[in-house]
Amino acid sequence: MSRPFLEAVALTCERDWRLLFEALDLRLMPGDMLQIVGPNGSGKTSLLRLLCGLMQPTAGEVRLQGEPLAAQRGELARNLLWIGHAAGIKGLLTPEENLAWLCALHQPAERQAIWQALAAVGLRGFEDVPSHRLSAGQQRRVALARLYLDAPPLWILDEPFTALDKQGVAQLEAHLAGHCERGGMVVLTTHHTLENKPSGYRELDLGQRAA
Repeated sequence: MSRPFLEAVALTCERDWRLLFEALDLRLMPGDMLQIVGPNGSGKTSLLRLLCGLMQPTAGEVRLQGEPLAAQRGELARNLLWIGHAAGIKGLLTPEENLAWLCALHQPAERQAIWQALAAVGLRGFEDVPSHRLSAGQQRRVALARLYLDAPPLWILDEPFTALDKQGVAQLEAHLAGHCERGGMVVLTTHHTLENKPSGYRELDLGQRAA
């Protein structure tokens, strides 16, 4: 079997002296979509943050292409795109400025590419509007426009469908599935029932692993 792109080995997580899950193993290969499910408080967001290197596990290890995550921050930045539950954009900046700033942290994007990404999520004509004047759904679309730029292979998304309308949900589902079918990878949490699943789709139920 080929080496997994991302791997968790015997992962254990405690928060506020409460054991969320322990001895968790997972392997993510090109083309995979892994949906993390479970009741509120089961550790879904904590697991995503562990896989991103934003938290340290109580025990166990996360590996990127066979090497410990902690030892390769540069590789992680080049290979992973994280979008959290909050939109994570600055209200005083325009959508174009937000994307330029976010992309500059890892992979700078040309203005034309940013405008095309905003058009892809239905924000044509809003490029220069201060983001605090946008609706919650439009702000979410600004964040998701990063998925339409020169994005890395691994996307880790916490509740990406929040505040999207029916059309936006269907479009995002198709885009995520297409990314996986092209060899990319997605790990996500969502309370939304996915209608469009790639062939590499599977679920990990943290509710079944609760202490």
